[in-house]
Amino acid sequence: MSLYTENTSGLVKRRTEATMAAAANSKRQAQSDDDDNNSDSEKNMESDKDMRLTLLEEILLLGLKDREGYTSFWNDCISSGLRGCILVELALRGRIQLEKQQARRKSLLVRKIRSKNDAPTGDVILDEALNHIRRSGAEEGVQGWIDLLSGETWNPLKLHFQLRNVRERIAKNLVEKGVLSTGKQNFLLFDLTTHPVCDDTVKTRLIKRIQEAVLSKWPNDISKMDRRTLALIYLAHASDVLENAFQPLSDEDYDVAMRRVRHLLEIDVEDQSTHSNNNELMWAVVSAYLK
Repeated sequence: MSLYTENTSGLVKRRTEATMAAAANSKRQAQSDDDDNNSDSEKNMESDKDMRLTLLEEILLLGLKDREGYTSFWNDCISSGLRGCILVELALRGRIQLEKQQARRKSLLVRKIRSKNDAPTGDVILDEALNHIRRSGAEEGVQGWIDLLSGETWNPLKLHFQLRNVRERIAKNLVEKGVLSTGKQNFLLFDLTTHPVCDDTVKTRLIKRIQEAVLSKWPNDISKMDRRTLALIYLAHASDVLENAFQPLSDEDYDVAMRRVRHLLEIDVEDQSTHSNNNELMWAVVSAYLK
């Protein structure tokens, strides 16, 4: 069967069933491609949602009690751990780095931190720390900057480097992102602003990612682990909140997870930092907490 149509120039154009079928198939394929693109876009959006938290926010979220909305009063490690998160986050974003190795090789903790890229990160806390590092002119290594950002210094001229109200500011970021809510709890002598978890799915995904990293997705070669997830495990341990991610595990899985975490804590940090795909400053932070 053939169809004839007349175009604007008066010429007759012959269209066979084959050409009509080909046109229909082309249309269906284009629609299918659009659907695939939309599906990919949705997956990318979901992936972006999973990764929208900074290391600071992830560590605080792990440390928060879901219903009470505050961290344990007995945890005196999280404050220092959060300062390490700042340095690692800035390093992973390409904003800071360790000074270059000289002819005489230096250890990670001896090398000084240098500014690499002055572009703002969009996060107030990270940008404040970046400005301190960039403008200070201070010859400090990783441990020195962790102490300065924590306010632990005997030099009164360096007290202005301290980042204040870090936990509360991180919690407010999580409130804005819809992960936490805001409330108050009375402790007889004072009222405490609390931030209970209101979006369980975000924390559940975070815990699952940590569990899978040391269980079902554990690689025999540490260099093959995702850098951000690896940093998260080390920083969670340094902040004394890693145990919170392993509480839901069975006894058998818990033993396996802790054995692999101990393996991570016992590796040669200096050797790992020499691998081409590794971030030296990240390993310097790890070294500061493991020493």
